[in-house]
Amino acid sequence: MYTKEEKKAHIKRFWEGFDFYCENRPEWKGQKKKWILHDTNIGHVDLKFDVGKNFAAVALEINYRNPETRLKIFELTERYRPMLEEGFPNGLIWDFAYLRDNGQEVARIYCRTDGIDYHRVSDWQAIFTFFAENMYRLQNNFLDIQEYLADEVNAALRNDAF
Repeated sequence: MYTKEEKKAHIKRFWEGFDFYCENRPEWKGQKKKWILHDTNIGHVDLKFDVGKNFAAVALEINYRNPETRLKIFELTERYRPMLEEGFPNGLIWDFAYLRDNGQEVARIYCRTDGIDYHRVSDWQAIFTFFAENMYRLQNNFLDIQEYLADEVNAALRNDAF
């Protein structure tokens, strides 16, 4: 298939293409940073793009290694389900025990589309559109609850509620 160098170059071209796509969206003109990703102000809670051989996804991921802590954060987040799912016609997928490709178990709240492959350059436009529209929606919904969720998570951590 690909050599290690070819794979690295392909991945780099993909993400550069996505960056170019975002820079040229009229609603984001002049914005230096579009995505908060790891800057959620809640430890071990990130927003992520994920793409593979047959899918693309955007996710809010809770990646505490301790399963009890991860479950508590997941449950606190679930209180805000209606707000997080705002604008997602089919809702989001709520998976407490999502297994990443690297074998790490995380809690993931996400939406995905199937049948597209980042290896096929002809699919990139569809992936970029899916990423931009859905991450924009997920990020905005998250920002609406971020302060409240961060307060609850921090209070629970301080009180050893786990």
